[in-house]
Amino acid sequence: MISRILERFLFASRWLLAPFYVFLVVSLLFLLIQCGQEMLHFVSIMRDAKGTDVILAVLSLVDLTLTGSLIVIVIFSGYENFVSKIDVDDHPDWPEWMAKIDFSGLKLKLLSSIVAISGIQLLKSFMDIHNVSDRDLSWYVGIHMTFVFSGLLLAWTDRLSAEKH
Repeated sequence: MISRILERFLFASRWLLAPFYVFLVVSLLFLLIQCGQEMLHFVSIMRDAKGTDVILAVLSLVDLTLTGSLIVIVIFSGYENFVSKIDVDDHPDWPEWMAKIDFSGLKLKLLSSIVAISGIQLLKSFMDIHNVSDRDLSWYVGIHMTFVFSGLLLAWTDRLSAEKH
């Protein structure tokens, strides 16, 4: 009887994660505000902008978009994997992938998104190379390669794990 009560309590504790996902939705709103500010800045410099300025502004928007997409992936996949299933019958435009990402797939998608975001930051640094020190650029490359290597290692270990099962 005690074990049954404990198990119910532990199972119910998953709902403690729900506010985390609500806070991620709020952070998505803040990210949207930041994206709007970037767009206003982009529009304000457009008349006198050089090609590299336009590319850097677009890369900033792409970076924010990828970060927002990453948050959406975490919200829906995390909620479905750890809290509760979402009833999608009433949602005709529900993306197919959202109901099929397990924890392993979520980790890979997260790391892939982080690698893409890091790559965009690195590209922005290369586009503005005259204003970036060699030391900073070395750090950016090192950090990016760490993310790439981590992603490859994670994918490889997941593949090995899947082969054993």
